[in-house]
Amino acid sequence: MAAVSSGSDTGDQRGRHPPERRLLILGGPKSGKTSTANTILGDEVFDAGTETTHSNVGQTEIYGRRVTVVDTPPWSVPRDPEEDTEEDTNDNTGAESDRPPRPPPSLDSEGPCMGAILCPPGPHAILLVVSVTQPFTDTHRRAAEEQLGALGGGTWRYSMVLFTGVDKLQKGVFIEEHIANTGEALQWLVERCGSRYHAFDNTHRDSEDNTQVPELMEKVEELITDNQGWYFEVNELILLEEEQARRALEEERMRMEEHARQREQMIGGPPRELRLLLLGWKGVGKSSVGNAILGRRYFESGQETDLCLRRQALVSGRRVTIVDTPGWDWFSVRRTPKRIRQESQRGAALLRPGPHTLLLVLPVVSSLTARKRRTLLAHIETLFGDSACLHTMVLFSCGDWLGRTPIEEHILRGGRELQRLLEYCGNYYHVLDSKTPGKDRSVSQLLDRIEEMIRENGDKAFLPIQTEWLSEESSYSSDNTEPEDDCRGCQLQ
Repeated sequence: MAAVSSGSDTGDQRGRHPPERRLLILGGPKSGKTSTANTILGDEVFDAGTETTHSNVGQTEIYGRRVTVVDTPPWSVPRDPEEDTEEDTNDNTGAESDRPPRPPPSLDSEGPCMGAILCPPGPHAILLVVSVTQPFTDTHRRAAEEQLGALGGGTWRYSMVLFTGVDKLQKGVFIEEHIANTGEALQWLVERCGSRYHAFDNTHRDSEDNTQVPELMEKVEELITDNQGWYFEVNELILLEEEQARRALEEERMRMEEHARQREQMIGGPPRELRLLLLGWKGVGKSSVGNAILGRRYFESGQETDLCLRRQALVSGRRVTIVDTPGWDWFSVRRTPKRIRQESQRGAALLRPGPHTLLLVLPVVSSLTARKRRTLLAHIETLFGDSACLHTMVLFSCGDWLGRTPIEEHILRGGRELQRLLEYCGNYYHVLDSKTPGKDRSVSQLLDRIEEMIRENGDKAFLPIQTEWLSEESSYSSDNTEPEDDCRGCQLQ
């Protein structure tokens, strides 16, 4: 976007149309943008009683000059953390907040910057509307800065702060005093606009001595003169790309909010159940992973596991049942004792009617050779069948060892064998820090990922128990859970 001279419409009275001034009005929620636009236009052109969802254009003539005014949807102002803290305090003390609930966002609305397209080839002035009746915090300042930045570089030189609701100021208080007393955020905004500002009383619109609109237009002319007659040229392609990116982010945010809402509803009802079987070769940290997921020291870590052990806990609104199993030999299936192989199958049998996920534990500190990969897959397919790959997820343990290195970068560095293992598992993987049981938020993300796998498997939500897994089950398995507590009535089946 560039500044372009508007000399052709500044003073040539011989043209077929009177010289034009184009005004783009931006502002936050309930700032009085629409009423301000109506005041400039001298009529109720726009509906000020409803929230603006799409940009609208109105035109009038002021002192022989055609004026185009574009009213835009309000820009989004994130929740102020300080306000959230105050609301949490009120909730804890039993007080009720007077703040009305924010309406849910709608994808039918457009971003405020799209209004710039409606005043081609670009606005002479960008009016940033701020109500004196509302606080202007650093959060509001960042929202304004973000919107001006979305239009492109150089917008501030065409911007002016337009204060509304000045009739609500205390008697004898001028707008300059309000700016000085409101705080650094508002002072920054005014200074960023080159100390250009104007005050509006939208209730004073129809009075005969109303000079606020002519005075505003005089300041607009001064702004244009300062910019040597240039206007802000709008690049429609860039704005359309910005709008597409904004809508994509909004869709993702709404999806996450809906997911959280559904999660809260389900937590309030019967807990969902997830049945997980920990697998891997010796010494990979399966027991520590089980403790990290369940949030307590249920399994004895630091020593070799001989018998399967089943434990259960409520984690992030789900009933999670985990069976820890003895470790395999990393060299070949034959070198894994038959009793250990049978114990792995019996561990799956403890998760009636079958495990949702086989968690293949793999430390991020270990390298995966071709032999190790083939041995792991041979164990899985020999013990659980060819369809086990649909229910297998690689769980990287010792995630704290990665530091700030993303797991994706670690996978790339891990070489082709690691990537082939993940392809076998449908690229389902997760990384976990097993040193901090119950305090790692990635546990909740792991359960989300497992549920995603379950949905992907459709009517094959779990790996069904085979009859051969049940032979001599009680002879080898250690389980302190009573038979009636077995995993029945699973809601994810």
